[in-house]
Amino acid sequence: MRRVVVTGMGGITALGNSWPEIRARMERGETAIRYMPAWERFEGINTRLAAPILGFTADERYPRKKTRTMGPVAKMAVRATEMALEDAGMLGDPTLGNGRTGIAYGSSFGSPGPVIAFAELMKDGYSKTLNATSYIQMMSHTAAVNIGLFFGITGRVIPTSSACTSGSQGIGYAYESIRWGKADMMVAGGADELDVTESAVFDTLYATSTKNDRPETTPRPYDRDRDGLVIGEGAVTLILEERERALARGAKIHAEILGFACNADGNHVTQPQASTMQVALHEALADANLPASAIGFVSGHGTATEWGDIAETEATHAVLGARAPIHSLKSYFGHSLGACGAMEAWLGIEMMRDQWFAPTANLANVDPRCAELDYLMGGARRIDIEHLMSNNFAFGGINTSLIFKRV
Repeated sequence: MRRVVVTGMGGITALGNSWPEIRARMERGETAIRYMPAWERFEGINTRLAAPILGFTADERYPRKKTRTMGPVAKMAVRATEMALEDAGMLGDPTLGNGRTGIAYGSSFGSPGPVIAFAELMKDGYSKTLNATSYIQMMSHTAAVNIGLFFGITGRVIPTSSACTSGSQGIGYAYESIRWGKADMMVAGGADELDVTESAVFDTLYATSTKNDRPETTPRPYDRDRDGLVIGEGAVTLILEERERALARGAKIHAEILGFACNADGNHVTQPQASTMQVALHEALADANLPASAIGFVSGHGTATEWGDIAETEATHAVLGARAPIHSLKSYFGHSLGACGAMEAWLGIEMMRDQWFAPTANLANVDPRCAELDYLMGGARRIDIEHLMSNNFAFGGINTSLIFKRV
C-alpha cells in the first residue's frame, strides 16, 4: 500500500479564499451568516438566514466557451481546483492528461436553476429556457465533469453525491485510489452553491434556524439554545499524490492522509445513529493503524440540529473519550452541504500546521444531552498535535471519518 499526501489546497468560502484571510476574520469573531432579504417572498419558508459568498464570479476570468456547461457550483469547483493545482505546482502540467491523474469530487445536487427549464416543460408542455447545457449544469456530477474538461484530466472520475458527506467521500475515495495503485494523483473535494431550495429541504423538517433578526448569534452547534442549522455554500479542492512521487518532484507537502472510513446506518434516512457513527470512527483509526489516544483534535460535523449533535458527540466520546478537543466550523460558514467535508479538511490541516484552533462560534452553554467532550468555546486555543480527525455525517445515514497527519 502506498502513502498519500496533500500537496495542493484551494477554496472559495464565505469568509474568504485564503487561509490568512479566513483566520484573520475568525480571530475577529466574524461569521458569514447573513439575513437574506430576497427570501422574504417565499412565504412557506421560515428561515431567512444563509451564509452566501459575496462577489464571486468566474465569467470575467474564463472564456464563455469554457463556462457554457457550468452553473455556479461548477464554476466555484473549477476555480478552487485551479487554486489547488497552482498551490501544488501542477497547473498546466502535462501529466494531468496521462491517465494516472483522476478526480473524486462531490456536490449534493448541481445547479438548481436549470431545473426550472424541465419543470416548465412538464407543467406547460414547452420551455422557453431549456437548452443543450441545462442538464449538464444541474446533474449531480457537474463539478467533477467540468473540472475534468477544463483541465484535461483523463484518469478515473468518481462523482460523490451524498449530501453532507460528498466532500469527505471525495477525499476518501481519492486517497484509496492512490493507496491501491489506481492513480498517482487525484483532484479531490466538494462544492455546493447556495439556493433557497436547499434551505427549504431542512425547513420542512423544522431543522433550520429562525433567529432571522439576530444572524450573528446562530447557528449554535452543541449548544443547549441552538434552534437549527443555516445553509451556506463554497468549493474546496485538495490535490492528493503518492508520497514518493511528490517527494521526487520536490512538492510542498501540507499533510499526509493516514486513514479513511465510510459506512451507513441502514436504519433511517434522517435520524442519525451513534452506534454506526462509532463504527466509522473505529474503522478510520484501524485504517490509520493508530490508537484513539493519538488523535489530538476532532473537526466535528456539528450542524446545530438536536439529534445530529447528540448522536455525533455520543459516538465521539465512545471512541475517543472526553479528552480530545472538538469544534464545528459550520458555526462560521453555515452548512455548505457537499462542500463541508472538504472545507473542514482544508481548514483543519491549516489549523494543525499553525497549531491554532478556532472555537465553535456562539457555543456558550453545552447541551447536557451531548456527551462529555473538550468543547472549544470562548476563544481560540493553541494546540500542538500530530493527528487530526475530521468527521462528517449525511442524510441516508452515511458516515465518514478522515485522519490527517501533520508533516
